[in-house]
Amino acid sequence: MRYLALAALLAAPLPALAQQNCGGGFPAFVEGLKAEAVERGTSPDTVESFFNGTRHDPAVIAADNKQGVFAVPFVEFARRLISENRMSRGMANRSDYAATLSEAEARFGVPPGILLAFWGFETDFGAVQGDFNTRNALVTLAHDCRRPELFRPQVFAALELYAQGDFDTATTGAWAGEIGQVQMLPGDILRNGVDGDGDGHVDLKGSAADALMSGAKALADRGWRAGEPWLQEVQVPEGIDWSKTGLDHPLPEQEWQAMGISARGGALSHPDLSAHLIAPQGRGGPTFLAYPNFSVLFEWNESFVYVATAAYFATRLSGAPIFDAGSPAPGLNQTQMTQLQQKLQAKGYDVGGVDGILGEMTRRAVRAEQVRLGKPADAWPTPDLLSAM
Repeated sequence: MRYLALAALLAAPLPALAQQNCGGGFPAFVEGLKAEAVERGTSPDTVESFFNGTRHDPAVIAADNKQGVFAVPFVEFARRLISENRMSRGMANRSDYAATLSEAEARFGVPPGILLAFWGFETDFGAVQGDFNTRNALVTLAHDCRRPELFRPQVFAALELYAQGDFDTATTGAWAGEIGQVQMLPGDILRNGVDGDGDGHVDLKGSAADALMSGAKALADRGWRAGEPWLQEVQVPEGIDWSKTGLDHPLPEQEWQAMGISARGGALSHPDLSAHLIAPQGRGGPTFLAYPNFSVLFEWNESFVYVATAAYFATRLSGAPIFDAGSPAPGLNQTQMTQLQQKLQAKGYDVGGVDGILGEMTRRAVRAEQVRLGKPADAWPTPDLLSAM
């Protein structure tokens, strides 16, 4: 389900051998990894033991190519993921793990709602952690030449965890190599893994305490700001300048209030804090103020709809009401979205790749084109916009 995992690339420079980055015959590629691992200082016996039985997994590549779930609009996506059952289990886990969540917030500044939201979305609170062999998945993706700069270092991170006794070559997880109840890559486990239950090991698969504490440390490492909000639903008056919305137009909260924006439930209580006004399904749908901590969540997952939904779920688990779905204008299906991205790209916009998914870069291009055409610039593409182009 992940669009792109929380990626902690290893900082150490790679030796010259690593420049033979990807592709070629798979057995020869694995031999190259072995040679580099020994050159890095890992014992030959450990290297042989770790790589013994490694195989290419075509199912990993197939899964990588199937991410159409992120083409689902925000309201539908949120309703799918935030079921009554998941909401009730989230609240139950908040009670059951109150001590761990409290310690995580005290040490790393990340509130319970955020950790519970990602725990729920990533693995249904540990119940569904993935059945891809992690070592094979990482080596397969490192061999594939689309993102070797991401996955090759993760192979060596997994090897380091193996040498430390914290990784088994039979370990299973997500297709992209993430491990455990909050789905972290091996490099990030090395950097941010926390022994939350005090047993001397970091076990993100079997220990909820380890997973929650490690997730909190990872977010803090990416810049989470303690004591600050991340998302709040708001009401927007008629006549707002929609061109000021989106993640590239921050304003102090008090300036948004001066434009007539008000909280829907609760109050806006951080007047000097920078915030973005976002409308995941345009001016007819739910609207939110997104604060600096919202942007940190993109380090966990790059999908706008996923991050917006996880952030909203976290507010619900923290006591916020169900959003006002409004009446969004009909959007585009994935084929139409692909056509729109092609048209935008032809006009010189950078949409971050033609994939039929409305990500933040496509939203920015849509907003710019709406401004050019004199339409409300809410970044929500419609069939009318597609026709006008």
